[in-house]
Amino acid sequence: MTGCATSRILPVLLLMLLPTLAQASVQVQISGIDKVLAAAVRANLALTPYANRAVSEPQMRRLYASVPGEVRKALEPYGYFDARLVAGSYKRVAGKTAGENWTVTLHIAAGTPVRVTALRLNMPADALQLPAVRRAVRAFVPKTGAILDQALYTRSKQAVMAALQADGFLDAEASVHRIAVNTATHSAAISLSWKPGARYKLGAVTFQGSQFAPGFLQRYVPWRVGEFYSQDALLQLQQRLTGADYFAMVEVNPEPRQAREQVVPVVVQVAPAKRTVYSAGVLYGTDTGAGVESGVRRRWLNRYGHKAALNTLLTQHLKTASLIYTIPRPGQDNRNFNFGANWLDENTATSRSRTLGLAANESREWHGFSSSLGLNALSGDYVVGGENGNSTLLYAEASMIRKKGANPIYVRNGWAVSATARAGAPLSTTAFTQMTLDGTWIHTLAPRNRIILRGSAGATWVRNFNALPPQLRFFAGGDRSIRGYGYQTIGPRNAQGLVIGGRDLLVASATFEHYFLPKWGVALFADGGDAFNGSDFRMHQAVGFGLRWISPVGPVRVDFGFPIDDRYAHGMGLNISIGPDL
Repeated sequence: MTGCATSRILPVLLLMLLPTLAQASVQVQISGIDKVLAAAVRANLALTPYANRAVSEPQMRRLYASVPGEVRKALEPYGYFDARLVAGSYKRVAGKTAGENWTVTLHIAAGTPVRVTALRLNMPADALQLPAVRRAVRAFVPKTGAILDQALYTRSKQAVMAALQADGFLDAEASVHRIAVNTATHSAAISLSWKPGARYKLGAVTFQGSQFAPGFLQRYVPWRVGEFYSQDALLQLQQRLTGADYFAMVEVNPEPRQAREQVVPVVVQVAPAKRTVYSAGVLYGTDTGAGVESGVRRRWLNRYGHKAALNTLLTQHLKTASLIYTIPRPGQDNRNFNFGANWLDENTATSRSRTLGLAANESREWHGFSSSLGLNALSGDYVVGGENGNSTLLYAEASMIRKKGANPIYVRNGWAVSATARAGAPLSTTAFTQMTLDGTWIHTLAPRNRIILRGSAGATWVRNFNALPPQLRFFAGGDRSIRGYGYQTIGPRNAQGLVIGGRDLLVASATFEHYFLPKWGVALFADGGDAFNGSDFRMHQAVGFGLRWISPVGPVRVDFGFPIDDRYAHGMGLNISIGPDL
């Protein structure tokens, strides 16, 4: 039995091996033209598919005979209409395989290129007045004097058509599209005329799959029925709905086939996201120490899109718990009404505070900024510089924040700026006014180098400074301030030499990073500034070096700072921080 089985298997194995034994190759060598043209010729040769296939001598003869015509056909789209095969040959070469191996040598002359001598583009004025259409027409290539590249011509024609359709000319067509080539004079005349047709308008939006009350999602629609059709408006609707964080899927589908009198209805398909989101993590920073954080967020509480979030942070030096309730009022400015409570227990090298805060504010988008305006109440006990305090403050607060930078995990080029103003009410323990300004600028000098500049400034006008809790005083020192110093260890001191914080702040930082591996790098930095009162500014400086690792949650920074000529700080300071740069 065994012998019979073997006799049946061997023929099958031999048949399977035959293609491998017969494997051959055809190598084509091209000279006389540049790499781009050579690649075009190679792609158009009937020989190319035989690179790893057996070719007999009669087959090779037939394939080689078609090469001159294939060369001309391959180079015509690039503007070379009299290209020719100057010299060529094919020969059999010895190989490791049992099949026939061939080398084909081609020397090609591209000849004189055909150049565009006339470019006539005709676009009706009503379409040409639209910026996107005007830019596409002005960018049309090839231009007069350039080599006739038909691939560029096709892409330019498609770009103009895409611009027309994106602005509502859904029936647009090229009524004239002609290239007249004169091979004798090596010249070409391009003539293009577009017929835009009627400009369509945007109609009503129908939502399907929504979990909200009728009409709620209509607030996100950035147009009124009857406004001109715009691809940008459709994209803006998609971005607003996605950014609302209610849905796992958003599809915005205009339906021009259902248009009546050039008004296009829009259907939006949505699918609810997971309603409750839980989060937890561990963290470490020299400012806060080791700790854990957790949170629970309800993406929506009811049919009107209300939201709620509870977050807690428990570290060696900082403990917080916050509850935020949000009532969205979507629209052009993406408004929200927010109500929150925050408990804080912070223990630093200079102060200890336990406070409860309440806040109510309205947030909205304004000229690219995220802005908020509201009222805060803050009450609690604190110890600063060995002195006990207690205060209750009621104050208005306004803030504006703007960030720009792709890839928030590792920003190559970007910036962020924020400004805050506070004013204490007469019913507070003390009246005060405070303003702060923070900025960050990141720029890539080369693929592996970055420079990061930071700055912070603040000023306070207060009737009774001792009634301000630590979180409303200015301190310097720490990971995001002056490295090499401990967290909040820089500021005005009392008679006992203990830091009590100041009314004013001015801090700046410059960091240079070089990444020797894709995710690993080193840094050099210089920081300086002070927390002070009035004109009593004293520069605190530090220089140092650091190590960088780009983790999934943002850069991990380990910095070693060395204070310069400071009687309150000596030796080396270690600062560790984790998180995005902006």
